[in-house]
Amino acid sequence: MEIVLTVLEAIASVALIVIVLMQSGKEAGLSGAIAGNSDTYLSKGKGKNLDQVLASATKWVALAWVLLTLSLSLI
Repeated sequence: MEIVLTVLEAIASVALIVIVLMQSGKEAGLSGAIAGNSDTYLSKGKGKNLDQVLASATKWVALAWVLLTLSLSLI
């Protein structure tokens, strides 16, 4: 049982790292404004959908990671 939980925690750890690294930075808007990056009305909504999915996935994977860590500490 402990080996299975350890493997699941390792998978959750790698998934959490990948999900966080895939998210766009919050300061991209300011640097884009200074550099002259022009977002059209149609292109503004495309990134937000992916960012919302990644933010939601981060919360759920982090919750799973915490629960796995707590269950491993009790074993």
